Amino acid sequence: MKPFVYNVPASRVVFGAGALQSLGREIELLGAQRALVLSTPEQAPQARRIAEMLGPKAAGIFPQAVMHVPIETAREAREEARRLGADCAVAIGGGSTTGLGKAIALDSGLPILAIPTTYAGSEMTPIYGLTEGGVKKTGRDLRVLPKTVIYDPELTVSLPLALSVASGLNAIAHAAEGLYAHDGNPITALMAEDGIRALARALPALQQDAADIEARGDALYGAWLCGAVLGQVAMGLHHKLCHTLGGSFNLPHAETHTVVLPHALAYNAAAAPEAMARIARALGAPGDAALAVQQLSRRLGAPHSLAAIGMPAEGLDRVADLAVATPYPNPRPLERSALRALLQRAFDGAEPIAD
Repeated sequence: MKPFVYNVPASRVVFGAGALQSLGREIELLGAQRALVLSTPEQAPQARRIAEMLGPKAAGIFPQAVMHVPIETAREAREEARRLGADCAVAIGGGSTTGLGKAIALDSGLPILAIPTTYAGSEMTPIYGLTEGGVKKTGRDLRVLPKTVIYDPELTVSLPLALSVASGLNAIAHAAEGLYAHDGNPITALMAEDGIRALARALPALQQDAADIEARGDALYGAWLCGAVLGQVAMGLHHKLCHTLGGSFNLPHAETHTVVLPHALAYNAAAAPEAMARIARALGAPGDAALAVQQLSRRLGAPHSLAAIGMPAEGLDRVADLAVATPYPNPRPLERSALRALLQRAFDGAEPIAD
């Protein structure tokens, strides 16, 4: 066995149907007295519900989270937290809301309690992202890792099927890339494979019955594992491409990951055969992992082309240029012409192949 380092940042996880009822206790365990509740505009009613549950421990709500965390929104939220004298943030929602909480914590060190209502998995990572001038920049800082995460499957029942599917496939992308990360280890590999397996089981079940609480629980469990994997390893080609596409062209986050993943896997397949075998096994489709991911996506009715989610064709060259501008670890060396071909196939919704 190869030598490895396994380092786990600590988060407290409360998991189970009805887990939201522990919110007051968890705020007390953080030693907090004034919580700023964060959400997107669409989830403002849920934010108000959280504030009502907290009663006098709620400092206020900030329902302005948006995709890719624009620096202007982050600054506004930081100022609101200071104005209200908040000593913690409660982020209810998906990656956009958790990302906004992280932006506040990065500046102030405010502890975050995350309540995921999607399968983004960002609540388990010390990774943050901020978009400024059309460029999304990411980093790692333990200050942004939520101190507590409440996973309550009942809160995800209302998540529309299309968003559930895209969010779940996004989570699979975290684990898939973790399996070929240069700093991965046997423990994260086990977590990644089981996370993919749980989501591959849950998403078709939700297609049959979106209110299936067991399937919702499986999906949250899978998202937790996949997010935890991403939080412990370096990101490679897939995430770099998706961050560039999302930050530069404001594409929907989960859908972008859904479209790009099969093509990023095909690009790296020959350089990471063990990872591909694990992915295919977890999907219950031994063989071509990249094709298996795309076929699962198609069966679930997810978008499969960048064109379908709003990517302009004239922007593909810029993405290819940005993808090779700053070196980063990846199983296969970054080749501009091959990446441009990958992006074209993703744009067209073609079958994933390696150049």
